[in-house]
Formats: sequence, C-alpha cells, structure tokens
Amino acid sequence: MNDPSIGTGKVVVNRAMSLDGFIAGPGHAMGWIAEHLTADTFPEVMAATGAMLVGRGTYEVAQGMAAEDTSYDGGPQFVLTHEPPGEPDPTVTFLTCGIEEAVATARSAAGGKDLEILGADVAGQCLRRGLVDEILVYVLPVLLGDGVRFTPPGLGRIDLEPVATTRSGAVTMLRFRVLK
Repeated sequence: MNDPSIGTGKVVVNRAMSLDGFIAGPGHAMGWIAEHLTADTFPEVMAATGAMLVGRGTYEVAQGMAAEDTSYDGGPQFVLTHEPPGEPDPTVTFLTCGIEEAVATARSAAGGKDLEILGADVAGQCLRRGLVDEILVYVLPVLLGDGVRFTPPGLGRIDLEPVATTRSGAVTMLRFRVLK
C-alpha cells in the first residue's frame, strides 16, 4: 500500500517461523529464534528497515529477551497498545490509536524505508485491512509442536505472489508480495 507522499518504503510483515508453522512456542517463548537468526543473518533486511510497529505482547516478550540480544536496530519503534505502561520506555513510542493511523505514523517515521510489522495480532489487523505490501518469513530448522500460529484464526484467504527465496546458514527467507 505505497502512498507516494510517504516514500517508497513498503509495509512488511516480518516473521520467524518454525517449520511446523509457529512464530512463538508454548508460553510465547521466542528464545529459540535467536539460536538461528540474528540481525546479521540477512543484513539487507536491516538496511531496508526504517521503523518497526509491534504489538504490546511482542514488545513485552522482546523486553524479556533484551539482555540476550541488543544488536537489532530497525529504526524507531512503535508499540500499538490499548494501555501504555505506567513507566515510559524512552526507546519506543506507544500508540493507542487505530491500526490505520498507527501504520501511517510509523511509515512516516521510516523515512522512505520499509516499515516492519512484528507481532501476530498487529500483523493480522494489518493483513485484514489490506495494509501489507509484503511478507517476509524466516523458516527456522526446528519443530515446536505447539505455540502461536503464523496467522490468527479467522484471518481468511490472502493470495500471495512468491518474490524471492534466500538462504543464510540454516535459515531460509521467503519473500511474498501480497496480492490485492
């Protein structure tokens, strides 16, 4: 959904996924991702990223993992939430608006680069409203058996066009264009 007034950046759902289709393990565990994927695995994605929009749940999980990995810098971070934390976090901007306004705000801050969407709920909202241009999937060599599925229930059919497949070490990145 490229708006010329915002720049050339795309809205990209960015997901690491186990081979059996989970983006988080039981209890929203995501430590298994860092075993295979770092900011250096696909540096071209980091170079193209101007801002990130994440949901509150993903933000909370990332806070718990922050001590393990501080190398990820995808530009300004925006957290979409119904209830901002009592204690502000100077590294992020908390948004309490609707999804369309949140995407527009974060895209503007991306400075013409891509806006990365992280988190199952926020990504589902963006996909439902036709706000996503591409989906990046990092397929990791692990079977989790249970956890948070790649897409939320009831999302409905969304047609995709394969754009690229790239491998870095044990990780395969799949890139799809969202057909509208």
